[in-house]
Amino acid sequence: MHKGAPSENFRLAEILRQKMTVPESLLWERIKDNQLGKKFRRQHPIHFFIADFYCHHSKLIIEIDGDYHNNEEQKQQDSERSEILKFQDLEIIRFTNLEILNDLEAVIDIIKRKLISSANE
Repeated sequence: MHKGAPSENFRLAEILRQKMTVPESLLWERIKDNQLGKKFRRQHPIHFFIADFYCHHSKLIIEIDGDYHNNEEQKQQDSERSEILKFQDLEIIRFTNLEILNDLEAVIDIIKRKLISSANE
């Protein structure tokens, strides 16, 4: 799903793939290559946004939020972005850096449950 994604987002996504954060890298190592039974893409352009991780088959976006997502302005932007993407029939789940770093197995379990529930819909 690249519909409506500006060409600049593809260039930016490539840069972001090369500069993944530690939490992004840790999660990617666990979800790449169909390890959860579904294909995920990293830093995937969707409309005017770039999703940290995206599973087209399940219409699932995974976002990993660093500390800057705690300020009120960023929270508002994240909320607006989520609403726009939900309107496109996409589901978004968010994890903090700390959740990835402190309990990656719990994060993987949540993702697995989302994939199963989307398959049952």
